[in-house]
Amino acid sequence: MLTRIRIFIRNLQQDSVVNNTLSLEIATAVLLFEVMRADHKYEEEEKAKLIELLQHHFQLDKSEVNDVLALAEDESHHANDFYRYTTLINEQYELSDRIKIVELLWKVAYSDGHLDVIEEHIIRRIADLLHLRHGEFIQCKLKVQNQHSEG
Repeated sequence: MLTRIRIFIRNLQQDSVVNNTLSLEIATAVLLFEVMRADHKYEEEEKAKLIELLQHHFQLDKSEVNDVLALAEDESHHANDFYRYTTLINEQYELSDRIKIVELLWKVAYSDGHLDVIEEHIIRRIADLLHLRHGEFIQCKLKVQNQHSEG
């Protein structure tokens, strides 16, 4: 994991489009970070959930998560769209894995106890780019919504 992060940083420093390598962890973290900052409020619950989800989903330790988050935050501030990140995920993940990513997005959105319209809009855009059908998008939302209301 740390090797991939170091390669990513080195490629960013070289500023070469051809050599720029993006890890699945960072691509996913960028998408999660975009949902977290969508409503322009940085809630501690959302950040804590994002950290928890990255640790669990990618089996990262705390220092790896902090590195990934720092890179994801920087990437997020410089990103023009989600295409670069969703393309990598589409190339590397099967549909079931992409559905899981959308569930993670919903978990971040619901973690502060309030679903903002812009959060839902961003998740919809990402789900479209991840080639989820509308029914799959709604199933993800309802699954996380039910988990959130029970927990």
